[in-house]
Parts: sequence; structure tokens; C-alpha cells
Amino acid sequence: MDLSIIIPIYNEEMNLPALYARLSAMLDAQPLQAEVILVNDGSADRSLTIIRELAARDPRVHFITFSRNFGHQIAITAGLDLSRGAAVVVMDGDLQDPPELIPDLYAKLREGYEVVYAKRRSRQGESAIKLFTAKVFYRLLARITSVNIPLDTGDFRIVSRKVVEALKRMPEQNKFIRGQISWIGYRQTFLEFDRAERGGGTPGYTYGKLIRLALDGITSFSDLPLRVASISGFVVSGIAFLVMLYAIYARFFLKNYGAGWPSTIVSVLFLGGVQLMCIGVIGEYIARLGANTRQRPLYIIDETDMPAPAPYNPHNPHPSA
Repeated sequence: MDLSIIIPIYNEEMNLPALYARLSAMLDAQPLQAEVILVNDGSADRSLTIIRELAARDPRVHFITFSRNFGHQIAITAGLDLSRGAAVVVMDGDLQDPPELIPDLYAKLREGYEVVYAKRRSRQGESAIKLFTAKVFYRLLARITSVNIPLDTGDFRIVSRKVVEALKRMPEQNKFIRGQISWIGYRQTFLEFDRAERGGGTPGYTYGKLIRLALDGITSFSDLPLRVASISGFVVSGIAFLVMLYAIYARFFLKNYGAGWPSTIVSVLFLGGVQLMCIGVIGEYIARLGANTRQRPLYIIDETDMPAPAPYNPHNPHPSA
């Protein structure tokens, strides 16, 4: 198998026919043995029915359906686990990632790279708030992590089998795959593209899910929040010590006998807020440690037509060779 294309699907019944038509036209023009893996992440619409119809019609199309919704990053992980291609593409199913770019990504990979990611030159059809928050998040993440996570990129990329096998050895529960791929290393490059407007339906990533993804990215690749919590504790303690010295000075030298209720309440609220913030930051890290310690499976497959992948041989990355 030359190429695997992994597409997480969540309530994409409006986009699946157009997505398949564009994928099929692209693959028909390529001299590649390819498979398309549609991962149904607990869709509540007719997505699974359409996926089954596509798989019955086209032998290149395969499907994985979960027992419930496990999330976008876990859906990608399941596709990676069962993929068989020497090269693997990850893309979204909402038509914002153009299938027509895949041949260029594949050609770039064949130049000797292990990862070629698609970098967004522009983003159409998205609100100013989402564009601003995305821009801030990626630049903040780049500053606080030691991993060089490319700016203005999503999960749309092509990776070699070597990278896939490395990802399969990273079983943490809170996945941030684009960060994991950057952490792996190897030779990486990019191609720019203009991201189109969503084809139809509503986005699967709500603001709540985006915030959780951001927390997963930060806590997986940076301990800066813990350092900030520690530094805050020292700063607050220093301020409290200075206030204590001033109180002693005011009492004995300035003869200030004021009750001081406002300053007391403000101090208590300030200290309590800092303590709660620090406890919350520590709790985020502990929660992720607990999730990994329980060692539950990342996902449960309800149905699939994918065969179990053959063991990887690094000396023969092309099993059909």
C-alpha cells in the first residue's frame, strides 16, 4: 500500500458525497495503490450509512466506527493504528482541507522528508474571534514549549510510515497529534495553501472542545504553567512580607491605628485567588497523569472492515515490495 488517507468523520453527511467525489478524482489520476480510511467518531446523522455505501462501492474506501464519540484526535489515532500505507495523509472531512493538494504533499515527501505539513496561508469563512484566538494560541504555544510546533497549521499533513510507527508508541490519553509529530523530529517541511470555507453542516470543534485541545497541547509539551504557579507563590509571599513590615512600621512609627478592613479583605481575596489558580493548574496535570495511569483503551471499535496491520519492518517499509 503506497498511501493511506485518514479522515475523521463527525456528522458530515452533507460533505461526504462531495468529499468522496474529489478524493476519487484525485486518486484516479495517481499511479498509487491507496486506501481511504473514514473514521466515524460517533456521528448522530447519516454519516455512517453513507460511509458504508461508499465502502461497498469502492474497494479503496474503508471505515472504522466507534462505540461512541471519542474525539477528533483519537479518531486520527485509530486511523493511524490500522493504516497500511508507506505514507499516510491526515485531513479533515469538512472540505476545508483540499484533497487536490495530496499529490503535491506526496511528491514533497518523496524528496526525502518524513513529514510535510500543510500551512494555512489564508482561512476563509471563519469569524474574526476564531482567527484571533487561533493566532494567539499557536504563537503562545510556540513560546512556552521546547518543541517547535509550526505556526498556522492543523492536522492536515502527510507523514512516512516511520513517523506513524513512532506515534503508535506514544499512548497518552490526551492526544495533541500535531505536537507529537513535531516532538518526534526527523526532516520536516511544509507547503502553503488557502484553506477554504467549510462545505456544510456545523463545525465539530466547539469553543469548549478547542479550549480542551489547547489545554492538552499546553500540558503535554510545557511545564510553564507549573513554574508560573510556583513563581506566583513566591511573589505573593514577598508582597505579604512587605505588607507585614509596613504594618509594623505604621503601627509603631506612624501611630496608625486604623481598622484596615478593606486592605484585609483585598489581601485575603487576592491570596485565595492565587491559591485556587495554582491548585487548578496542578489539578490539570494530575488529572492527565491519572488518565494515563488507568490505562483504559483510547477507543473502542464497534465495527470496521479494516484488516489488522502487518508488523512494521523498518528495513522494508513497503510491505508489498
